[in-house]
Amino acid sequence: MLIRIKNNQLGEINLIIRIFKVRIDPELRNEFEQKFQEISIPYVQAQKGLISFVVGKPTQWTPDDYLLITTWANEEDLVTFAGKNWNQAVIPEGMEKFVVQCWVDHFVLSDDSQIQ
Repeated sequence: MLIRIKNNQLGEINLIIRIFKVRIDPELRNEFEQKFQEISIPYVQAQKGLISFVVGKPTQWTPDDYLLITTWANEEDLVTFAGKNWNQAVIPEGMEKFVVQCWVDHFVLSDDSQIQ
């Protein structure tokens, strides 16, 4: 998701929204939640260009799925974080064993209400 924000001092800024969804092994839920807070969140927070993040926890309809939505200052910072193929998941060391399946999505969003 690319959001354009008009700022009088900075001109036009492009922010990239990255949506990461992971399905975990339910038998490892407690350990995953602890390690996610200890490993994944600090790892992402330490990255240059991270503007914000939101964590989504499971609902009754998706009891094993978690969501991490991050906002990045620009594509260059996202490439620094995720690599040239930034459409792929970044799984910090120590978190691999929890992942059953994962998805990464990006979307383009105009700064106005019209779809272009």
